[in-house]
Amino acid sequence: MAKSTIDDVASLAGVSIKTVSRVVNREPNVRQATREKVERAISSLRYRPNISARNLASHKSHLIVLVYDDPRAYDVPSSGYIIRMQEGALRACRATGNELLIHPCDYRSADVGQELAELVERTRPDGVVIAAPLSNVSTIVSAIKDAKVPFVRLSPGADDPNEFSVATNDLEVSADMTSHLASLGHKRIAFITGHPRHKAVQNRFTGYREGLKRNGLPFSEQLVAAGDNSMASGEAAAIALLGSEKPPTAIFAANDDMAAGVIRVANRLGIGIPDQLSVAGFDDSSLARQVYPALTTVRQPLAQMAEAAATALIADPDVRPESCVVPAALRVRESTGPAPGGQSG
Repeated sequence: MAKSTIDDVASLAGVSIKTVSRVVNREPNVRQATREKVERAISSLRYRPNISARNLASHKSHLIVLVYDDPRAYDVPSSGYIIRMQEGALRACRATGNELLIHPCDYRSADVGQELAELVERTRPDGVVIAAPLSNVSTIVSAIKDAKVPFVRLSPGADDPNEFSVATNDLEVSADMTSHLASLGHKRIAFITGHPRHKAVQNRFTGYREGLKRNGLPFSEQLVAAGDNSMASGEAAAIALLGSEKPPTAIFAANDDMAAGVIRVANRLGIGIPDQLSVAGFDDSSLARQVYPALTTVRQPLAQMAEAAATALIADPDVRPESCVVPAALRVRESTGPAPGGQSG
């Protein structure tokens, strides 16, 4: 069977070749009835446009690049985090006839700036989505900016009025999680901080302190332990916190991997969750539902954030809308409960 052409589509739909081209390229100012008629003809004929010709005609590559931290750098990589970003960016690309190129890279490498500059030169994308923590590494942002390609930063940790970014309300929702634990009667609520290079994760610590203040609870350095976003660091922090003279009755970790590390240590020490210790995390990765008991956490809207970032680049990469915040939400599960010997509010 011969491959269908744009002429075949135009003939079946009863429109001009130019109209078919405008529909294929998702151009505006096409009447909805006409667009639907052309799309039915495309579906009926199983027409597939010539991508190379399309790109030449529109002077666009119809390609969006998603760059993110290489998961191979971690002992226990969080694949769910990456998959949800990919899902969101793919949703935006597929809806508009664009392609998505994923590019993991090690932001710790001295050559990462050159690597990304060469990637942009080689692929000529219409835009780049920079995921955290790369989005707050100056050498990476500068390399992409110098390559003269539009970009969007995901969860940069701080808003720059000169650059478009998509984030979530890390600070506010972390205060809400702390308030949730306080409402269960917990007075000694500990926090495990994340990697210092992740500025958005640092905002979660600020939110924790705000939550304590909101509930009239004092802040104590003895209830803070340093982590690096890995499960192993969560275990080390839990050993230090639970081995202290006055251990906490609740531990809030800056991500799910570290919270899972806390649960592992509690299980080894025979500490019941949530009867003796409540544990909360952040992200709502697949791990949050796999551990036992299921983890109370914050649902970070990664897919929606990545979709918003890709959509902004596809809509018009030269026109930057205002940076947007996609709200996160608490997910209360079995790992949190009333403070031992206390009463919930």
